[in-house]
Amino acid sequence: MPDWTYHPLRGAAAAVLGRRRSQRTALRLLASIGSRPAGARLIARGFGHRHPPERLAGEIAGVPVTVRLGITVPPSLARDTVRAMPPLGAGVVEVSPVSAADVETVRKAAAGRSIPLVVRTGDPETEAALKPYVDGFTSGDDPDGVHVSDPYGDRFTSGDDPHLVYVSDPSVTAAAAALEEPGAVVLARPEVLVEAGPGWFARVTEAATPTAPPPRLRDVGRDPRRWPAWWWALLVGLGMTGAGLGAAAITLGPVLLWYDRDYLGMTVHQLHAANHHLVHFLQHDRITMAGTMASIGALYTGLAVGGIRRGWPWAREVYLLSGAIGFPTLFYFLATGFVEPLHTATALVLFPMFVAAVRRTPHTPRWHLPPEGPEPERRRALTGQLLLIVTGAGLFIGGAVISVVGLTGVFVPTDLTFLGTSAEALETLNPRLVPFVAHDRAGLGGALMSAAVAIVLLSAWGWRRGEAWVFWTLTAAAAAGFLPAVVVHSVIHYTDFVHLAPVYFGIAITGTGLLLARPYLCAKASAGPEG
Repeated sequence: MPDWTYHPLRGAAAAVLGRRRSQRTALRLLASIGSRPAGARLIARGFGHRHPPERLAGEIAGVPVTVRLGITVPPSLARDTVRAMPPLGAGVVEVSPVSAADVETVRKAAAGRSIPLVVRTGDPETEAALKPYVDGFTSGDDPDGVHVSDPYGDRFTSGDDPHLVYVSDPSVTAAAAALEEPGAVVLARPEVLVEAGPGWFARVTEAATPTAPPPRLRDVGRDPRRWPAWWWALLVGLGMTGAGLGAAAITLGPVLLWYDRDYLGMTVHQLHAANHHLVHFLQHDRITMAGTMASIGALYTGLAVGGIRRGWPWAREVYLLSGAIGFPTLFYFLATGFVEPLHTATALVLFPMFVAAVRRTPHTPRWHLPPEGPEPERRRALTGQLLLIVTGAGLFIGGAVISVVGLTGVFVPTDLTFLGTSAEALETLNPRLVPFVAHDRAGLGGALMSAAVAIVLLSAWGWRRGEAWVFWTLTAAAAAGFLPAVVVHSVIHYTDFVHLAPVYFGIAITGTGLLLARPYLCAKASAGPEG
């Protein structure tokens, strides 16, 4: 489980299962999933973990490791730890102390492992018995007996191997500082992960990653062939925002453009004369769609400037997955039968830019994170993170439902109550009217799903202290998405509580989540590469 479920739900789990049992249950759950290749990939990608920089590679006891960061556990925890740690970002597992009575336990733990496993034992016979099954042995006395204090907190160093640093304090800064020493291998004790959460390895890796200053606007140049991916992503974001504002202007002005009137064979006045609520109903769908488009634009703009530009590898993936949901919804016309020229033209202009934005290019780390802040601040922000992810998941489900409704029945019961008519009566009035509404309704569902994917993944992967752009991006997206929907429903008097309940609930949990996270996300960074 990620930190954003581990900490917010930790108290409830302890109350139900007991503290120790809930901890072991969490470890076993991770081990069960992480022991399968697909499960390990799911955890690693779902947590937003990426490959550590090469400078953090090294060796322990002569065994190569991809990252000089791991965990030391007693034999009783070895089997689950060996299976759970690789997708969390650990590079090695040490089992210590191991006696002759633990040989069979360690052998079972070592079977089928995907992470280097080393053992600390002072017994030559135990070492000989385990040599065919493990990758190496660390030497020296039990590090619990050697206590060295440093300015970052407590750490323990083995007696015979000064390159091994045992940490019992969850400080990310201390662990990252220890990794700066050439050849040092940092091994966390179990209590570190219990206190900090499963994301500790990834946080330390990021803190120890060397970064460069981010590119500036004047570095872009005038030749489009040399424009960086983040610039193309920014153009798509601005284009989506402009398209949303344009759609709103059309809806608040003429409502129907010439091709709409040609398709329907009716004017706005004729629609109003046929049903006094029909024009308002069309406006409410289209204003909500315009707000959603502007929301996507805000998300893409933030991802471009704050994420892709600064080398966050997950930012490109958020952008790619959101667009992979959004752009194909253009083909909803195959089911609705209505092709909107302006919608099609906008998609055809933005799609090549989108492709240029998500092309694979080397990601040079260009971020700068402030030092750790108060732990209670982070815990509150994790609760806010969970709320934003829940919001995004709810929006995705809502978008999927709206798409299905738009492509099938088109109207929900509250729609027909507002209109004071039936779908059959509307079809009798104009056989093209229902497909026309279906196009707007299904398109709104597709746009909501696209925005929801960006919200979920940005919230899941972008939550870091001092990343104020994440807060402002989500705030702008929420304002653009929720406010037009509430206002237009109020103006046209379509205020059925059941119909609007998901919107009210989304506003409540989004606002609460952002308020809880603001001090953490908007923490001031010290002077660094960003300057």
